[in-house]
Amino acid sequence: MALFGDATFWVLISFCLFLFVFFRLGRGPILAKLDARIGEIRKEISAAETLRIEAQELLAQYQRKQRDAAKEARTIIETARSHAVQITRQAETELSESLKRREQQLEDRLRRIKESAATEIRAYAAELAVKATRKIIAEKMDEKTSARLVDASIKQVAEQLG
Repeated sequence: MALFGDATFWVLISFCLFLFVFFRLGRGPILAKLDARIGEIRKEISAAETLRIEAQELLAQYQRKQRDAAKEARTIIETARSHAVQITRQAETELSESLKRREQQLEDRLRRIKESAATEIRAYAAELAVKATRKIIAEKMDEKTSARLVDASIKQVAEQLG
């Protein structure tokens, strides 16, 4: 009986009564709210999982595109290098051929200049020989012999030049 006069006992009884009433009356709405919140969380988790899967698919797609782009870039670089080598070889060949043609042209020109100089020298030498011969013959010979020797010399020079 002393228990009924104690305030702690009544606080304990009222707390237990409160819990019983709270459990009896509040359990349904609280569980409904918790179930609703659990449903929302599940939807959010499902949406997050869907977004994660889509993100992984996009990532895989972009990685494939990146690999393809890198492969294509390597192919382009290899092709460009191959073309550069071909162009270099072609340019070297064309340069070599051009140098050979120019060298041949210069050799032909030099040969023509030599031939022209030799022809001019021969003509000049022949002219000098004829003049010298005339002068010598004119000084030492009479006119009849002189004319015969001049004619013979001219024939001889013409035969040598021709």
